[in-house]
Amino acid sequence: MIYIPKKLFNIIVEQAKDEFPNECCGIVAGKDGWVKKVYKLTNVDASPESFSVEPKEQLKVMKEIRNLGLEMLGIYHSHVASEAYPSNRDVELAFYPDAYYLIISLKEKDNPQIRAFKIREGKITEEEVKLVDSV
Repeated sequence: MIYIPKKLFNIIVEQAKDEFPNECCGIVAGKDGWVKKVYKLTNVDASPESFSVEPKEQLKVMKEIRNLGLEMLGIYHSHVASEAYPSNRDVELAFYPDAYYLIISLKEKDNPQIRAFKIREGKITEEEVKLVDSV
C-alpha cells in the first residue's frame, strides 16, 4: 500500500491538468510507503500518448532523494484520455520492480483518478492507494 497526503496528490493532479493535453510525469519519494515529497519532471516527449524524462534531470532528483534520506517510492504519469491502467509501453518501460507506478487519469477531468501498480517482469499487480490528510 502507498499512502499519499491529499496535499501532495493535489500537486500531482494540478501538474496533470497544467500539462494537458500532454502527459505529465514525476517521482514520489518517502519512507515505508508514505509519500513525503513530489518531484515534478519534464516530459521531454511533450506527447499526449507517452512520456520520458531527461536523464540529467532524473539523476539530480535521485541524488536529492538520497541526500534527504528518503527512497524513490514511485514514478507517476498521467493518462489524458484513458483509464488509469498501464499501457503496453508503460509495461515495457517499467525498469524499477520495487517502485509503485502511479497513473493519474484525466478521462474525467473533474474527477481525476489515481491508481498504483507494481510491474515486475511484465506482470501488472494493482496496489492500494490511500489518500491521507497528512504525513
